[in-house]
Amino acid sequence: MNFCWVTLYVKDMEESLKFYNEIIGLKIAERFNAGEEMQIAMLGETDGPKVELIYDKNQKAFGFKEGISIGFQVESLDKAMELLKDKDIPIKRGPISPNPSTKFFFVDDPNGIEVQIVQH
Repeated sequence: MNFCWVTLYVKDMEESLKFYNEIIGLKIAERFNAGEEMQIAMLGETDGPKVELIYDKNQKAFGFKEGISIGFQVESLDKAMELLKDKDIPIKRGPISPNPSTKFFFVDDPNGIEVQIVQH
């Protein structure tokens, strides 16, 4: 069994695409309408796992749970922190270094989903 994607329901597709594409760096692999009320975007490498963003005009409430985060690895935590500062995205927690070879911090995406940025 292989991991395919994680689905995130979003409040605003354009704002979410800007975050995951321009800030996190995920490529937009596919984007389409699923009827008149729903938009879907698949982000990531063509042959790899994806982040699926779904915007549904009829979705009014979002039930995000604490304790769930989505993580992305970067080459330089300092550069990632600089980029987020330049984009006015506050760091929620961290940086944290549980061992000498790993450092990470957390931010919230535009939907309140916790995103972990890690450097190994």
